[in-house]
Amino acid sequence: MTALDHPAHPENPVNPATPAATLILIRDTADGPPLIFMQKRAKTMGFAAGMMVFPGGKVDDDDRALAADSGLTERLGEADAAARIAAIRESFEEAGVLLTAGPDLSPDMLARTAPQIADRSLDFARFLADHDQRIDADRLVPWSRWCPPVRLENKRFDARFYLARVKDDLGASHDGTEAVSSLWTTAVDALASADRGEGKVIFPTRRNLERLAQFDDAEAVVAHARAHEPRLIAPEIRDIDGRPHLTIPDDLGYPVTAEALEGAMRG
Repeated sequence: MTALDHPAHPENPVNPATPAATLILIRDTADGPPLIFMQKRAKTMGFAAGMMVFPGGKVDDDDRALAADSGLTERLGEADAAARIAAIRESFEEAGVLLTAGPDLSPDMLARTAPQIADRSLDFARFLADHDQRIDADRLVPWSRWCPPVRLENKRFDARFYLARVKDDLGASHDGTEAVSSLWTTAVDALASADRGEGKVIFPTRRNLERLAQFDDAEAVVAHARAHEPRLIAPEIRDIDGRPHLTIPDDLGYPVTAEALEGAMRG
């Protein structure tokens, strides 16, 4: 078996995974653990419908082109560079948060422009160039990378997760189409809400919330991320005490690495 034929390989020819990117916006509070931004996906969505998620979506050809044109591909490699572009674009489309460097843009302009970027009536690269905005890819800190094996999911995504530390809420909201509600919350509160049945989270989101919940401030989260270079996580089903569990490796910074299969939510 070649590496490409391995069932967990994102490019396995039996069912190749779609590249995707997710952005975890995180900010400190005056007296408590850091807040993270989450959205509830519309029930009409084809993946993670009705679930609480971090902003994100598929990497497209325009993301790859912008990554190459901005010199990021040469510096970071095509997959990482394009995923960072996608994470920044998707956070703008879905949450109205534009993580670029350049002259300040008015909230009204951003609110008008985000839907145009989302429906592709306005090219993202052209918008950035017209308003002297530059991609601030280094603001994104790699957090993790998830891709299920072929046998586990029919719809596979090779999802790269990034952290972005922000000073305030940046007017983060939801687009009303892909995301129908949003909030800033602590990881602990998000988990408690999910446990009460108020907001459902899929297996990777729960594991990432548990990992985030270990820290008392955003700086510690970022330091932890930098100390754990992302390695591809391919969840596996294993028998634990006579019951099937969905599991991940135990050396990647996650405090919980197994969940009973009957209770694990998947996309």
